[in-house]
Amino acid sequence: MTALTLSTAGAPGLRADAIVVGVAKGTKGPVVAPGAEAVDKAFDGKLADVLETLGASGAEGEVTKVPAPSGFKAPLVLAVGLGAEPEKDAGFDGEALRRAAGVAARALAGSKKAAFLLPLTDAADAGAVAEGALLGAYSFDAYKENGKDAKSRNGKAPLADIVLLGGKPRDKAYKAAIERATAVSEELNRARDLINTPPNDLNPATFAAIAQDAAKAHGLKVQVLDEKALAKGGYGGILGVGCGSASAPRLVKLSYTTSKAKKHLALVGKGITYDSGGISLKPAGHNETMKCDMSGAAAVFAAVVAAARLGLEVNVTGWLALAENMPSGSATRPGDVLRMFSGKTVEVLNTDAEGRLVLADALWAASQEKPDAIVDVATLTGAMVLALGTRTFGIMANDDAFRTAVHEAAEEVGEEAWPMPLPEHLRKAGDSPVADIANMGERMGGGLFAGLFLREFIGEGITWAHLDIAGPAFNEQGPFGYTPKGGTGSAVRTLVRLAELTAAGDLG
Repeated sequence: MTALTLSTAGAPGLRADAIVVGVAKGTKGPVVAPGAEAVDKAFDGKLADVLETLGASGAEGEVTKVPAPSGFKAPLVLAVGLGAEPEKDAGFDGEALRRAAGVAARALAGSKKAAFLLPLTDAADAGAVAEGALLGAYSFDAYKENGKDAKSRNGKAPLADIVLLGGKPRDKAYKAAIERATAVSEELNRARDLINTPPNDLNPATFAAIAQDAAKAHGLKVQVLDEKALAKGGYGGILGVGCGSASAPRLVKLSYTTSKAKKHLALVGKGITYDSGGISLKPAGHNETMKCDMSGAAAVFAAVVAAARLGLEVNVTGWLALAENMPSGSATRPGDVLRMFSGKTVEVLNTDAEGRLVLADALWAASQEKPDAIVDVATLTGAMVLALGTRTFGIMANDDAFRTAVHEAAEEVGEEAWPMPLPEHLRKAGDSPVADIANMGERMGGGLFAGLFLREFIGEGITWAHLDIAGPAFNEQGPFGYTPKGGTGSAVRTLVRLAELTAAGDLG
């Protein structure tokens, strides 16, 4: 795990492998960002000219390396692009700082220690830089030849030690910002590890065991329903999805409670540890990344643990609906009818529309506790990827104001999201001649119908939102900003922010 500290040390005398500075895109060329004055002075005020000579413009994500000037104990200066220079007296956007720090941390793989001199105007900026650096330094090495000691990035180990300069180590606000960034980043990276773990090593039972270990470590209450308990309780959706696999399903309930809480937030995550499509088998080329179909459960798990680590004054319950969707002689068939935990019956028209079935049971279970709000997270539909691309998740809700609040929370923490409607006319397509509802509606608007289906399993009077993270949950392209290739931990930061807002009484 990459370590991070705040320091008041001066850049010239700091022993490190590199000094990171920011450079912005000005109207007449690159501009050295605030915070790097000592470095620029050592270049006789011509650092921007040197960088421009080397081709730097200050564009977002751009990396330029130059030898450190005489008198510096660090041998290297790494300039990272922040994008457009802000207007006079305006600071850099937190997300710009977060992305720049992530790029720098990735670029310094193989280094033991780096000092970051990005512009900090307040504690929030320090938190953004810390978060970006810790997320950018992430690497998944468990399956490399030498395990956790493997050098996975072109033979280079992740950056080991990050020092933030320009902050105020003794200031309570700065301390709190760094502690928050560390807790959220570490739990988000734990979610990434889970998503990246191969399905032969992560099945419903092993996921549940990991949750139990985390609950013990962080003072959470945990309840695990195995296949016998699920059958006794009538959880037909989870059982119906998992009955084709040799790895039996689980429903995990993680609870963080505090005597100071006035509100209760329930989080529900889709946890399909591998999705073959079941009898409605996925076509060739669509199976290889289906270990990521438990990303929603991973996000919920990480958010609950983060809430506990931060000591938030809100009760947070996480429901992990875990199953493996496989074809076999015991698997659910298209045409089967399942009786859900709520008592409703569902005609299964397509066994690859399985996420909504496990979520339906978990949503109804969450509803029985009558929380103030429920938010579910799922890699639910390809339709949402077609609509919003691979970096943006969709938000649906049974309350427009709540949907707006969730969208604003996502934007605040730097997660790309977009509010989506729940058109009532699409619900009719889910009418079934033999059951209360079918698990498939019209092909067009399929992501929206999935939201309408889930709404059927929300208790009366409970505010609810659905996050479809099918696009951004797993990055199959190259890394960017603080986002690696593979599991991303999408929605973790949004869920944590929602918990914070609920604790403060600012979310409904």
